[in-house]
Amino acid sequence: MTTEQFLAGNDLLAWRRRQLLRGGRSVDLDWLLDLGGGVCWSELQRLLLDAEKVVAIDKPLEALEKLWVLHLEQSMPLQHLVGVCPWRDVLLEVSSAALIPRQETELLVELALAFAAGQSPRCWADLGTGSGAVAVSLCRAWPEAEGHAVDLSVDALALAEKNLKALAPEQSCRLHHGSWWVPLRAFWGQLEIVVSNPPYIPRPLIEMLDPVVRDHEPLSALVGGEDGLEAIRSLLMDAPCALAPGGVLFLEHHHDQSESVQDLMREAGLVNVSAANDLEGVARFAQGQRALTSAL
Repeated sequence: MTTEQFLAGNDLLAWRRRQLLRGGRSVDLDWLLDLGGGVCWSELQRLLLDAEKVVAIDKPLEALEKLWVLHLEQSMPLQHLVGVCPWRDVLLEVSSAALIPRQETELLVELALAFAAGQSPRCWADLGTGSGAVAVSLCRAWPEAEGHAVDLSVDALALAEKNLKALAPEQSCRLHHGSWWVPLRAFWGQLEIVVSNPPYIPRPLIEMLDPVVRDHEPLSALVGGEDGLEAIRSLLMDAPCALAPGGVLFLEHHHDQSESVQDLMREAGLVNVSAANDLEGVARFAQGQRALTSAL
């Protein structure tokens, strides 16, 4: 529960300066003030011009300071400390049960929406749904479609269920426990649009990750085997059978896996294989279709 308080702008700015002297990035502290304290970035900018203003804050500065210290001293993700994460046009509940949704993954949703070109598919799926971020967005975009969200983690599915109930309560999305396409076997040949953000970080690189990620997010959702492609190979194995004729699969992958993932898609029998860039212009996504006519 939050209790709104009012502070002089000078007091808030002085507190902010003291916290930054402890360490950390100003962008992260401002994120905490926004999502944890209800003081948005634009309000902070106005205070810099007029520090005499009074500002409303949802949580005592002492409580926010404790969260900031935990972030600095134990590398705890601010999203976990606050319990939410912005995602497109909503706030998702997040926890250590699933990966914190990344901004670049929003483009996975954009690719699926662009392919649909304003038309709702009859049946779509999100494989490895985690927090349910992508599934929530697709539910909201295609309220009449039949959606399916799959994850191997029971805890992740419980988190996804919370987010779907809170953010897309009227839409149809069934949750399935299991590995990739396996729990969807009854729907094979019907899945018109499928998205997945599978584990893709090569095992040798895990120790190089920021402790905020390495020590607090589920490794099972990060590690893609020795070369980072293990989960992708497994996922592609059944793709040509599970997709509807002409159905498309969109995958997110590591920054240096574009050619390898496209080759794996072609080897699996998918057609019209292509790449798409992330926000920094790096090839981060691959897509491929099941042929309209197939001998499978």
